Amino acid sequence: MSSAFAAHFGINNIPYGVASSSKRPTPQCVTRIENDVIFLTELSSKGILDGITDYEGLGKIFYEGSLNAFAALPKDIHARVRSAIQATYREARGKLNECVEHIDNVQMHLPVQIGDFSDFSGSINHMGNMSEVITGKRTIGPMFHKFPPVYAGRSSSIYTSGTPVTRPLGQSFEDFTAPEKGIIFGPCQILDYELEVGAIIGRPVEPGSMLHAKDADERIFGVVLVNDWSARDIQVCEMTPLGPFNGKNFATTISPWIITLEALKPYEVPAPTRSVGVTEFLDDPNSANYKIDLEVEVIRNGRSTKVCNVNFDTMHWTLRQMLAHHTIGGCGLRTGDLIATGTVSGVGEKEHGCLMELTKGGRKPFALTDGSELSFLEDGDIVQFTGALDDGVGFGECIGQVRPASKYSRSN
Repeated sequence: MSSAFAAHFGINNIPYGVASSSKRPTPQCVTRIENDVIFLTELSSKGILDGITDYEGLGKIFYEGSLNAFAALPKDIHARVRSAIQATYREARGKLNECVEHIDNVQMHLPVQIGDFSDFSGSINHMGNMSEVITGKRTIGPMFHKFPPVYAGRSSSIYTSGTPVTRPLGQSFEDFTAPEKGIIFGPCQILDYELEVGAIIGRPVEPGSMLHAKDADERIFGVVLVNDWSARDIQVCEMTPLGPFNGKNFATTISPWIITLEALKPYEVPAPTRSVGVTEFLDDPNSANYKIDLEVEVIRNGRSTKVCNVNFDTMHWTLRQMLAHHTIGGCGLRTGDLIATGTVSGVGEKEHGCLMELTKGGRKPFALTDGSELSFLEDGDIVQFTGALDDGVGFGECIGQVRPASKYSRSN
């Protein structure tokens, strides 16, 4: 993890993650202030968290290799732990010295055990941009205004930031414009990223329960950045009749730090006004997004180019509404589940959250600072997402490098 993002982790943030180091080889729960990674089991052993909960020891919970047990606790406990860490850092920082390692000396891990992953499509701009790329017309299907579209993803291929991404193998049309020419098998030729945000579920929603949008924040432990890598040529081939599978299931990268709703609360902004009314369970009198400044950089041959800068406040459907839609049919949510927003996009030329939009399906390559052109991702390319708010609150980076496809063998 890079120490370059210290400014994202001021005392107003207090994110949660899981880390290990040579001194502490067992992955365990941590927080971060600037470039100090604070191991929470040791913090608890110093009595700093005494009296916060009647549960059998926060120290034991924090020694686990995931945040699931902590995330499942009531929201007031999360808030009190956060306040205790902030107070100690302000008033008695010396107590933390033995609990701290520099960010450059730790290895970050997946922050939670993710049982299920659902990926929404919550951006009306993304829907319109993609329609224009594919059909030449900017159209939005009527059902998009009634509920947020979603599909079930794969949790087995969710990785933490910094994990390399292998170009997938699969079947695709030999010629997009002439599907009758048949299908070919081989490495993906049209590899893309998708700039997304994701909610990590805290307290679970029992099967059969109905969660209303206005109450959904109580079930969100926090928020991460998400790169839902996409093999566009494989994806197109499988869209009919059941939708994406191999084109989407090979890799999803999330940022290692979960940013709590307490940290995000000062940056709530009203969600965009909608032209069509929604069903009661999706209606939220205080419907809100967060003013998160999102950026995408592509690094090729050691040189970085910013290719996207868009704000999360443009999203048509909110995280609260996505959770409500997810549960209304009786589907439960478990602690650690990941609910992603889909691609975050605006309408400006540098507000496109994926390369399909940015390069108009590859027809208009984007000039990179190394002199090359970017249509879609090449082997060796590095994609880095960042998300920042203000006053020391941000997400750090969500980063991954493309590796060449594996060689297919009958013996595999």
